[in-house]
Amino acid sequence: MDYPNHITNHEKGKHLRYEDYILIELRLKDGWTANAIAKKELHCSPNTVRNIIKKGMTPLYNGKVLRFRAKTAWKAYQKNRSHSCRHYDVLEKRPFLQYVEKHFKEDGWSLDACAGRALLDGAFSREEILCTKSLYNYVDLGLICVKNIDLPQKLRRKTKKSRCRQQKKILGRSIEERPSEVNKRAEFGHWETDLVVGSKSGEDNVLLTLLERKTRQLKGIRLPDKRAESVIAAFQSIRDSLGDHFSDVFKTITTDNGSEFAKLSELEQSCHTKVYFAHPYSSWEKGSIENHNGLIRRFLRKGRRMDSYSADDILAVELWANALPRKILGYQTPDEAFEAEMDAIYAA
Repeated sequence: MDYPNHITNHEKGKHLRYEDYILIELRLKDGWTANAIAKKELHCSPNTVRNIIKKGMTPLYNGKVLRFRAKTAWKAYQKNRSHSCRHYDVLEKRPFLQYVEKHFKEDGWSLDACAGRALLDGAFSREEILCTKSLYNYVDLGLICVKNIDLPQKLRRKTKKSRCRQQKKILGRSIEERPSEVNKRAEFGHWETDLVVGSKSGEDNVLLTLLERKTRQLKGIRLPDKRAESVIAAFQSIRDSLGDHFSDVFKTITTDNGSEFAKLSELEQSCHTKVYFAHPYSSWEKGSIENHNGLIRRFLRKGRRMDSYSADDILAVELWANALPRKILGYQTPDEAFEAEMDAIYAA
């Protein structure tokens, strides 16, 4: 039996309407299967039709017979739909949210660091916390005392237009020659380095930054200027302090082709450390130190003279960055990971 006057225009991916439930009931009376109804009439998944049929089975004749009724299935759908809404656990998770607000404002932790470190330290169980994505959703909804403007990476600057420059000189061994094991970050002792400049007008101090790729340990050294002689002198001072262990701690150094690093290759003459230079205008090849320079810029503002900051100011920034729990380290801090590696070197 056909029903030529029945018209249904079900849209794929949308919930079925009450008219579709009626159609299912009619086609079942005609002896159609769930697969046939889904394919020929509703153009939806057969499992959708089977689930509706299951919910709409109604006992008749004192429970002796079960028949599908569209009205029963529709009532079950409406009841389930009324419970389908987003729930927020602000009150239930209030202790954890206070923990997040405290460390975010006082210690400068990221929301992800708060969530991961809370589990690592055992301060909260999995059921008592919110995941990182939920925390950022709570910020958008205003359910936590953190605003989007407080998140340094949320409002990102537009990237600059790419410019093709091929004339810059490469100062030493290319990064293409660097061992592939360095990219895996499984071995300790591979560093990236860069300069953080304050004011570009007049003579000013600069900050030499070094980052160990595996542990994310950051070191900052104030230099009187950005000349190549000042940079190599800083590395020679580090070499003197580490003695015979320098080549164990500094296996490789990766930097850019700035003129300030023109003499860095001289380190290879007195130790086993290898120095590699990224391609010109390819700062992404040493992205770890670039990202950490962004962390430093939260405190040492661009355009302000570097000599206006005291040694304690710079040390405070370094200590903060190295005490920041990192997801990539299993929410350990760089200090904890670095100390473990150094203990292994001196114990060998």
